[in-house]
Amino acid sequence: MAGIRVVHYINQFFAGIGGEEKADTKPFKKDGAVGPGTALQSKFGNEMEVVGTVVCGDTYFNENLDEASKEVIDMIASFKPDMLIAGPAFNAGRYGVACGAVCAAVSEALNIPVITGMYEENPGADMYKKYAYMVKTGNSAATMRKAIPAISKLALKIGKGEAIGTPEEEGYMAKGIRVNKIYDKRGSARAVDMLIKKLNGEPFVTEYPMPVFDRVEPRPAVKDISKATIAIVTSGGIVPKGNPDHIESSSASKFGTYSLAGVLELNADSHETAHGGYDPVYANDDPDRVLPVDVLREMEKNGVIGKLHETYYATVGNGTSVANAKKYAHEIGTQLKEAGVDAVILTST
Repeated sequence: MAGIRVVHYINQFFAGIGGEEKADTKPFKKDGAVGPGTALQSKFGNEMEVVGTVVCGDTYFNENLDEASKEVIDMIASFKPDMLIAGPAFNAGRYGVACGAVCAAVSEALNIPVITGMYEENPGADMYKKYAYMVKTGNSAATMRKAIPAISKLALKIGKGEAIGTPEEEGYMAKGIRVNKIYDKRGSARAVDMLIKKLNGEPFVTEYPMPVFDRVEPRPAVKDISKATIAIVTSGGIVPKGNPDHIESSSASKFGTYSLAGVLELNADSHETAHGGYDPVYANDDPDRVLPVDVLREMEKNGVIGKLHETYYATVGNGTSVANAKKYAHEIGTQLKEAGVDAVILTST
């Protein structure tokens, strides 16, 4: 084998241990390639070697970020690697965050090249793409056959010390690094050329792409709020005590549906927040601060609103992917529409 030593980081699922029921698996290491690492090795041939694999459950890593990062880095370092490859994570939110965090930590601690792969809407992409070469992949593991060749091709170029092209040329996400480039035309002339193409409906490529956000058309105002049924939905993670649906503190893979029948207010004995990423003390002390049941019950009693819908919906917004957020919104919206709800109050942290 060649002298380029690669360590591969994967989660419990791709290590073949199990799914969500094994997401609390603590970090461990194995010699050689495991799971998708074997496909990487087949692409590397004799030029690079996957000398070891480090595995960690997604829940364990995200809920013990500092401790898990140190454990994982120590295990990776023990293989004396020249490069780290993590994932690919596709659109799995917690896995993407873990892959990105591992890449960032390894890059800083070991000063070696780091590569991962994930879907562009994975929360780990925005959080960590400036720290690693992040190859664009499809939405799910069904696109593994396309992801592995793209990752291995870039890894081989980096390992050989070859010049790395632009994100468009190599298929990785822009890291926000600007480089000087000489053009035949000055900027004003290029801008006018693009404007003319745009006005003529011709294709053009901007030199400064901007983020694209969905535009949501506002709904008509409620005609009579005093007769309206109002529902509350939160991404602030307020759940019944004990978090019965085990909604994750980051990159939530689900939402919960909970009853408010007979509930006049929330308190520390009945509810808590499952949300990570912010200090939960005040939310746990009085969950009404995030999910204002007490105020809405008072408004209901005084006739300000018609009534409070007897079901509320909760998830965690921390690191949750756009794709999952859209899916939850559609499912929740469908249920609220069928229940005859007139308006929704959305709360966050």
